[in-house]
Amino acid sequence: MKWVRLAVVLAVLAIILYPLVWLLGTSFKSRPEILNNASIWPEQWTPSNYPDGWTHFNEATFTRFFLNSILVAGLVVIGNALSCLLAAYAFARLRFRGRKLFFAVMIGTLLLPGHVLIVPQFILFRQLGLVGGDFPYLPLVVPHFLATEAFFVFLMVQFMRGIPRELDEAAKIDGCSPIGVFRSVIFPLSRPALVTTAIFSFIWTWNDFFRQLVYVSETEKNTVPVALRAFIDSSGQATVGPMFAMSVLSLVPVFLFFLAFQRMLVQGINTSGLKG
Repeated sequence: MKWVRLAVVLAVLAIILYPLVWLLGTSFKSRPEILNNASIWPEQWTPSNYPDGWTHFNEATFTRFFLNSILVAGLVVIGNALSCLLAAYAFARLRFRGRKLFFAVMIGTLLLPGHVLIVPQFILFRQLGLVGGDFPYLPLVVPHFLATEAFFVFLMVQFMRGIPRELDEAAKIDGCSPIGVFRSVIFPLSRPALVTTAIFSFIWTWNDFFRQLVYVSETEKNTVPVALRAFIDSSGQATVGPMFAMSVLSLVPVFLFFLAFQRMLVQGINTSGLKG
């Protein structure tokens, strides 16, 4: 029975890893071989796809695109971590009129598909003067400083409900205000939930394509997903080798970020009420 389970796990692992292995092998193929060779590994290695892809655009190299993505993802991580933590503290620990109603409405927003909100959000941001300009990333960043990610608020609320209230009472006896309770008790103990929020925020923002395509129009200010799409020209022709090479490199930051915080991610999920 043990060998059967091991075989099943290896089979599932092979299915999951096959696209990544195929992508890595294809990134070293020439264009004719990509179109004609269906095998995973190239018959003739073409490592020049990587430098060619890195300097493919005249306006900027992929160094600029990576820095743009890191900037946007970093600001989103900070915004989600701070704003969602404060909102979750209010829902989980404070008592105010309409708390349950507001929390239910917030959870209800999870039912709204993100693409449904693109048009009204774009109109709103344009009226506020946030679209375009020298820093076109404001519509991508500002909402995350206003606790608009209901999923992360819910995750942190579930986590805080597992923190004993006796710690709050002890802090109040010592003279702490609600802000002091948050600073001295809730914030230090919420690190696993914060790390979970940071990882998901980083991955989702790094891989986001549609919203970044809508709000960023200048080539030198593109993020990595939009820059990868730019390898396909208006006639539908694609520089496929360099495009696959840059696709491989675009996975590296996500992998490293996840690897660095993997243990705390598992801990945060297991203690936030999201385990099966």
